[in-house]
Amino acid sequence: MQFLKRPSRMTNRRGRTLGALTAAAVLAAGLGGASAVAHQGGDDEGGKPHSGKHRPITTPDAPEAIGPYSQGISAGNMTFVSGQLPIDPKTGEIPADSSIEEQTRLALRNVRAILRADGLSLKHVVSTTVYVADLDDFDRFNTAYAKFFGSSAPPSRSTVEAARVPKDAKVEVAAIAVR
Repeated sequence: MQFLKRPSRMTNRRGRTLGALTAAAVLAAGLGGASAVAHQGGDDEGGKPHSGKHRPITTPDAPEAIGPYSQGISAGNMTFVSGQLPIDPKTGEIPADSSIEEQTRLALRNVRAILRADGLSLKHVVSTTVYVADLDDFDRFNTAYAKFFGSSAPPSRSTVEAARVPKDAKVEVAAIAVR
């Protein structure tokens, strides 16, 4: 890959624009996982479908995306799970008056369902990003989270307090898994 004069754009060897480099692409390249970095849109600038080596993952066992994104993307030997809210896939709602522990369990069940749809499990997760509405809930969140990942080599994790999590949830969890 080479940089163009505009540092926010990149091209591959054939001169196709790849768009802005994301942290996920850097991670994929660093792990040797994804065999190609694809343009983020459905078409390249010439109006032709992109030829990226990735595919969307969908399952009825996790909530449908609430925006223009996929539940997950499989790229090479990596799977990227979009941030999962504690939405019950059967009702499409966050259970009323649910605790941080209950919401954590539901969000992680949704992550697990998307991974299963790609033939993976939580054991394949190498990194998570967690957004919590209130860091005062951190210890209670950790207790529920640990039951899913255990104490033996849990994934790396970033946890951030967010001013507001979508749908006023208490937690949202995204994950990256490697085959």
